[in-house]
Amino acid sequence: MDKVLNFKQGRVPLLISMPHAGTRLTPAVAAGLVPQARSLPDTDWHIPRLYQFAEELGASTLAAEYSRFVIDLNRPSDDKPLYVGATTGLYPATLFDGEPLFVEGQAPSKEERQQYLEQVWGPYHRTLQEELARLKAEFGYALLFDAHSIRSLIPHLFEGKLPDFNLGTFNGASCDPQLAGRLESICAAHGDYTHVLNGRFKGGHITRHYGNPAEHIHAVQLELAQSAYMEEFEPFRYREDLAAPTQVVLKALLQGLLAWGQEHYR
Repeated sequence: MDKVLNFKQGRVPLLISMPHAGTRLTPAVAAGLVPQARSLPDTDWHIPRLYQFAEELGASTLAAEYSRFVIDLNRPSDDKPLYVGATTGLYPATLFDGEPLFVEGQAPSKEERQQYLEQVWGPYHRTLQEELARLKAEFGYALLFDAHSIRSLIPHLFEGKLPDFNLGTFNGASCDPQLAGRLESICAAHGDYTHVLNGRFKGGHITRHYGNPAEHIHAVQLELAQSAYMEEFEPFRYREDLAAPTQVVLKALLQGLLAWGQEHYR
């Protein structure tokens, strides 16, 4: 398969992961999608653009090239469910609204999906693991920020409207509680936005699998409501007027992560 990820190595102990930003499709997936899925509505749209300031902070970045409709990089390779209730799996079969993703009988074959596991999922997670190991070896610790976004209203997945900033630490297991508290405080200081810690989104496979405070690897997921930076429906336009103030908060969160690490591990 062609290029499956975009990785840029930074100079500080922070890696920003963007597993659902990809929009590329394999021929089998593209041929089988139902018409309403062809615009890729469940994509974490524009996330690399939203976090473009990461380079000036010195953070490493890792972004997917292929769509989650091919394979979901934030699910375990054994496809064990992460959430109780409605969710999507390693090989999504439904859209977020619960409708089928593929025309009946036209989903990729078992062999094709095994290829996606080996050639898309595998390289992403190897890169993630290797970069965290490098950061820990160089700095003595590593910080992982898993960057996501989602439509703010999806009745099939959750009730009501999502808060703007949805922080997840797997109920405190993936990062030091003091770090989580600092991130909450940063969100609270920006009163124009709403936030929650370990609400509907507690962190997916990446946060849960790689976050290990006892080993000095601290992982946090942010599920950002798309209404905070873009138009949530097709053509999914990036809104600079919304994005710019949201980036102020995002930058403060990442600077808070780095500052906590310097204080905690000095």
